[in-house]
Amino acid sequence: MDTVFGVEYEGGVILAADQSNARSILTYQSNLDKITKLSPSSALAVSGPNADLVNFSEYISKNLAIYQLSNDGLQLSTHAQANYCRGELATALRKGPYQVNCLLGGYDASSGKGSLYWMDYFAALSKVNYGCQGYASSFCLSIMDRDWKEGLDQDQAVAIVDKCIKELSLRFLMNQPNFIIKVIDKDGVKTLKFGSDPADT
Repeated sequence: MDTVFGVEYEGGVILAADQSNARSILTYQSNLDKITKLSPSSALAVSGPNADLVNFSEYISKNLAIYQLSNDGLQLSTHAQANYCRGELATALRKGPYQVNCLLGGYDASSGKGSLYWMDYFAALSKVNYGCQGYASSFCLSIMDRDWKEGLDQDQAVAIVDKCIKELSLRFLMNQPNFIIKVIDKDGVKTLKFGSDPADT
């Protein structure tokens, strides 16, 4: 029942995710951060069971850190990171699949642009301008399709995300009271706002 979505804009990417950790009829917490920083200029938003969500996110982030240490500080591009994630999902698919669907967003200084990649647990990968994972796609893709346009600025991208969150609160059967929104641009990965502080335990 996780909700993850992202919007690419001129100069960066917005990632958003609900903060609920639930299973069956129980909600365990409502301040979970489902958006993991992979590098100084990229992040991975993941939906799925909490065990796979945490395991896959940390596995990818630590392996990218090892790669950077082993290659004289070389940082992979967002495209390369997305293909690495896809490769790990494809390998796991034939052994013990990760039940995760992801959105990977990043900023590349070489091009001065942000990019957003959509992945599912079958290891399908697609570069997108906007995307959703989970039941949110039934409510949010039409909003994104109508409002997204080439050359969006950050405020316009955040406005689209806010519209999606509002639509979910009005229409979606499940109660998802808290969302965390992060922005990835030339200044790195920053938390824009959250419903409940992930640092509170």
